[in-house]
Amino acid sequence: MEHISKRVQALSVSQTLAMTAKSQELKEQGIDVISLSIGEPDFNTPDDIKEAAKKAIDDNYSFYPPVPGYADLRKAISRKFLEENGLNYTPEQIIVSAGGKHSLINIMISVVDPGDEVILLAPYWVSYLDHITFAEGKPVIIQTSIDSDFKVTPAQLEAALTPRTRVLIFNSPSNPTGMVYTHEEMAELVKVLEKFPQVIIISDEIYEHIIFTGKHVSLASFASITDRVVTVNGVSKGYAMTGWRIGYIGAPLWLAKACNKLQGQFTSGVCSIAQRAALAAITSKSDSKERMREAFLRRRDLICRLLGEIPGLKVRVPQGAFYVMPDITSFIGRSHNGQVIKNADDLALYILAEARVALVSGSAFGSDNCIRISYATSDERIIEAVRRIKEALAKLN
Repeated sequence: MEHISKRVQALSVSQTLAMTAKSQELKEQGIDVISLSIGEPDFNTPDDIKEAAKKAIDDNYSFYPPVPGYADLRKAISRKFLEENGLNYTPEQIIVSAGGKHSLINIMISVVDPGDEVILLAPYWVSYLDHITFAEGKPVIIQTSIDSDFKVTPAQLEAALTPRTRVLIFNSPSNPTGMVYTHEEMAELVKVLEKFPQVIIISDEIYEHIIFTGKHVSLASFASITDRVVTVNGVSKGYAMTGWRIGYIGAPLWLAKACNKLQGQFTSGVCSIAQRAALAAITSKSDSKERMREAFLRRRDLICRLLGEIPGLKVRVPQGAFYVMPDITSFIGRSHNGQVIKNADDLALYILAEARVALVSGSAFGSDNCIRISYATSDERIIEAVRRIKEALAKLN
């Protein structure tokens, strides 16, 4: 007899991974599909990091690692937080996990009780909502739009906060929009958060090294809320290490202890070899991060220019990450060969079928009138993909 728990039944399948799987199926059939759906740098892990992993194998890092991560790695992360972000997290306040996603669910399970309100700023990263659902929290979604650069206003935030609010999830640079909050914008939000001292703030900063305008600002750098901000980061995006699965948090000590306790029962310490590679990444003096950032900036400018030439597509230039999120409202209600575009899901599937380009519907991110495009691919693929998209959209009338 098959029986799936209600908590698992309530989870949705990640639409980004689902679209990637669909495009892969088409590729296996010999169809040339350009995938702009997954959030993964197309660069190889830098050589100095790979060498550290090879050395770790030779040095017999093959035994159970400490649950929160190796001490020298946590010390390096502590120094990184201080030197790059101005944050004072001791090694005891740092927990190393199997990717940022693992870090996030650890936090959510540790602080959210059934019925607790968790504020999400839409468009939001696809897994946040399911993490809240799994923890039996109540999502409170604040909608933003392309006209506000997909940023929440202090008035919107204050209207959503209540005595029942337990968590706010904050993400800058943003997946899926690529937008970056300035220091001044964050300071205004902090003034609101000061009025609600019971709220824990999860600051997801996984894209901090891919920023094109100004300097990255960590939310925990605002002294009035430091003691209730959990900073989430990792090596996947900035160091092209998605497959190594290393994320980490800097947290108030009580919360770090809770995540350590939880992780000790679920996964124990994460892959020993990947941790040694992460130590090499975080302490590396190479310019690999900057070279990747420069490539993403060039690609951003390229794709935004090309998308801007498509009639009906509304585009704002992102300031970070490697995504752009066009508004597709003008295409709703149009049709081609009897297929009517009723929403962003329809448009994403139409583009996959007609243009052989995989991207992700905005509905996955709580924004039904947008699509997310990842430009973590070559210039040539970007040019060809946008050409195909432009031709497919021109057929809709």
